[in-house]
Amino acid sequence: MKSKNQKISIHFPNGIELFIKREDQLHPIISGNKFRKLKYNLAEAKRLGYKKLLTFGGAFSNHIVAVAGAGKEFGFETIGIIRGEELQEKIEENPSLSVAQQFGMKLVFVSRDAYRLKETPEFIKEMKSQFGDFYLLPEGGTNELAIKGCEEILSEDDIQFSHICSSIGTGGTISGIINSAASHQNIIGFSSLKGDFLQNDIAKFANQKNWSVNCEYHFGGYGKVTNELIEFINTFYLEHAIRLDPIYTGKMMLGIFVLIQKDFFPPNSKILAIHTGGLQGIAGMNLKLEKSGKTKITI
Repeated sequence: MKSKNQKISIHFPNGIELFIKREDQLHPIISGNKFRKLKYNLAEAKRLGYKKLLTFGGAFSNHIVAVAGAGKEFGFETIGIIRGEELQEKIEENPSLSVAQQFGMKLVFVSRDAYRLKETPEFIKEMKSQFGDFYLLPEGGTNELAIKGCEEILSEDDIQFSHICSSIGTGGTISGIINSAASHQNIIGFSSLKGDFLQNDIAKFANQKNWSVNCEYHFGGYGKVTNELIEFINTFYLEHAIRLDPIYTGKMMLGIFVLIQKDFFPPNSKILAIHTGGLQGIAGMNLKLEKSGKTKITI
């Protein structure tokens, strides 16, 4: 898997500069942190001789789409265990699941109660009885090999930055960033979920202490948005020609802007924000916004 990306910069008062690392440009389908998380997992699956990948996700999962796309590109059969039996009758109305299916992924819909048991030996045994042997990818894609891939997000050129910011879902991406960051850099994760429980998950993988999790910009919780957030995402696109997704990067970027206004960052700070992709989720969010009569995200 080859990669490429670029940075753009935005200037603020007090000499503060915000640079955006365009990880969303790594691959048209397997973009951003999903590219990083899958890189070594796909290599390991191939090395071990697996022909199938099995993983888990919700209605508009970036991970599901990325795994389906990777399967098509690299010759793996893919199986997606999807949370919510009711979604089976609405595949055509769901942009993410439709794309995953078009890429050849077999979608298996289970109840929410059954989904909670997805990591148990009994559930995995049942899946193997149905589909044969497979390489298992966790929900969201975070495991040790995924973190190894995310450790490659930062390059030698990034040593200049005083602060590095990333959105957080499962904690894998920021763990990789922490492990490869310099000791003088401050790593800030912006959680897209309510609560501070992610700190414990990150601490399991992170090998440094120069990081923190900001839980103030989740805008209602995972998958939740507000008019303020949508307006910011649309304005940001108009001003900078960069699309942000409403689940992760939009929340992070708005959080960074607010913190700059509040003088959280010292004068002359050089901030690097990681654009982790996730743009395929905009279409699904726009369907929800349209049904509720709210302003949609510009695409």
